[in-house]
Order: sequence, then structure tokens, then C-alpha cells
Amino acid sequence: MQAKTKEQMNITILLGSVRQERQSHRLAYFLGNKLNELGQDTKIVDLTLTPLPIYGQVGTDISNVQNIGSVISKAKALIFVTPEYHGSYSGALKNLLDYFWSEFHKKPIGVATASAGKMAGINASTHLQQLILSLGAYPMPLKLLVPEIQNAFSDDYSSLNSSVAKDTKKFIDEFLWFSEAIVTKKEATLLLEKTKK
Repeated sequence: MQAKTKEQMNITILLGSVRQERQSHRLAYFLGNKLNELGQDTKIVDLTLTPLPIYGQVGTDISNVQNIGSVISKAKALIFVTPEYHGSYSGALKNLLDYFWSEFHKKPIGVATASAGKMAGINASTHLQQLILSLGAYPMPLKLLVPEIQNAFSDDYSSLNSSVAKDTKKFIDEFLWFSEAIVTKKEATLLLEKTKK
């Protein structure tokens, strides 16, 4: 039986895939469904549905930036999902992250990557964990790596691969434990600070 946290947690999944032929969105929605089944309040920021202008452009509509910023701020924990492009994470995800910093402060973040080949986005996952540290957040050591993403999920985001399903369960168990540990400590520290005032 999969472990549950003591209480519902607000979790946001950031999906860094916007290509018309994309496949890694299946991983993001699969994770979202599994977390919701466990009673978690899970939201997915899909950049195809909420496109962002290139960071730093003047005179562009930033309404989506403000909306995404609000979602990230309210999240207790996050998962970054990205395909691997040229040995790293997607430019769309990097562009999103460039807009924010304080919103990620001391938050637990899991990394899930995918590729069409056998390597499952391992390089992208390592680079992304380094980036998370630069955001002032905590990357979970265990990563979810999905090879041959085109064969891993059905159109309704169900798993077609028993190995991926097993790895996903392990990832979610660890993510919920990791997130609860950090969130509990953060909340206890804030409470202590308030009592000292």
C-alpha cells in the first residue's frame, strides 16, 4: 500500500514541454492523477495552455506570469517535468523559472524527466537538480527517469509499462515523505519565530 502524508498537501507540477509532437506531458498528467488519487491537491502548470513571453521582453502580456506565480507561491512542494533536449532540460521550462525566485524559497522539488531513447533524460535531470539549488530550493535526490516515453503511457495517461509504474510509485512515496519532512520543519520554525515575537 502506498504511503500517505498526514494531511493534504498543495503540490504543483511544472510541465516544461510545449512542442506540438510532445510526449512528456503524459508523464506530468500521470503523476498528477496518481497524486490526486492519494488525496493530494495537485495542480499542473502546462505551458501549452499558459504560454509565456521570453523573459525580459518589454511590452508583452504577462498575465500568465502573474497567474503562474500565484500558483507556485501557494504550492508547498513542486515537481518539475521536462523532456531532454540536447543534453539538458527544455528552454520553455528555463524561461518559466527565470521569472521567479522567492516563490521557490526552501521548497521541496522533485524532478521527472523523459526521452524518446534509452537514457530517459538523465542529463536533463542532473542539470535541473543543480538549477533547483540555485533557486534556493531543495531538490529531492531520487529522480523519476522515463525512457522511450512514446511507449510508456496511453492517451488517457495510464501506464503501459510495469517498470515505469513501479518507478513512479517509488518516486511518489519518496516525494511525499521528503516534502512532508521539509514542510513540517518549515512550519515548526515559523511557529517558533512567531512565539518569540
